[in-house]
Amino acid sequence: MAWLLRKLPARHREKALDYLVLTRMDRPIGALLLLWPTWWALWLAAGDFPPWKLLIIFTVGVFAMRAAGCAINDYADRKLDPLVARTAGRPIASGRVTPREALIVFAALLVFAFVLVLFTNRLTIELSFAGAALAALYPFTKRYTYMPQVVLGAAFGWSIPMAFAAVMNTVPPVGWLLFIGNIIWSVIYDTEYAMVDREDDIKAGTKSTAVLFGDADLPILGVLMGTFLLTMLFVGQRAALGWPYWLGLLIAAGLFGYQHWLIRDRLRGACLAAFRHNNWLGLTVWIGIVLALALR
Repeated sequence: MAWLLRKLPARHREKALDYLVLTRMDRPIGALLLLWPTWWALWLAAGDFPPWKLLIIFTVGVFAMRAAGCAINDYADRKLDPLVARTAGRPIASGRVTPREALIVFAALLVFAFVLVLFTNRLTIELSFAGAALAALYPFTKRYTYMPQVVLGAAFGWSIPMAFAAVMNTVPPVGWLLFIGNIIWSVIYDTEYAMVDREDDIKAGTKSTAVLFGDADLPILGVLMGTFLLTMLFVGQRAALGWPYWLGLLIAAGLFGYQHWLIRDRLRGACLAAFRHNNWLGLTVWIGIVLALALR
């Protein structure tokens, strides 16, 4: 990425960097948290290695939609971000990118992602409209509900029914079960993320599950972690997955335990580390699915 930026003329380099920051291309952790559930769904739907065409479409689409989501998120939060220490330096909040530019970036990425979907089937194309609506809706929910993380989970996880639709031309019950599991997981890791900004969010009037849960955040997160694992257990049973998957879930339980230990004192740095740690959990579950299917 840095090499590519150096190739640009100096007058364009700074603006390109601002766009990269706007779309979080410089921080891929969020895209990976979308990618793992998408890959879970592709492998489960195919029952083995998915078709290369669909793997490429969905992988590129995940990065495009995550970038689009970040652009519209910063547009929606343009008046709130200056009030929060962690977000005050974002491109729109600091004036380096205009709100109009952010909307253009969002629209361009949305069109690009839709073009990718056109190479799938009719059901997947129809489902994509709901996915786009969820991506656009999420940033604005922070003003009206203390549970925007649920909407985020639906937006992040909409690639799951789309993946099943693309492979099977239908979305079976296991696909919707996986979708529900992903919503629960999203609430977990985004609550950990929101705990970083909780004090600033309270002052700014921003709503989140971290604000809603308050001092009960740790026990509630523990319950949600257990619920996610239980949901994924049912996914494994319905998909008739073998021992590698169950071993993966056992390791995932251990990773959740480590996250819970990290956030025990609610320190900002520790909560951010716990959020980032979910990348390894997603990878672990995916490896378990891949190995279980390969050993059938």
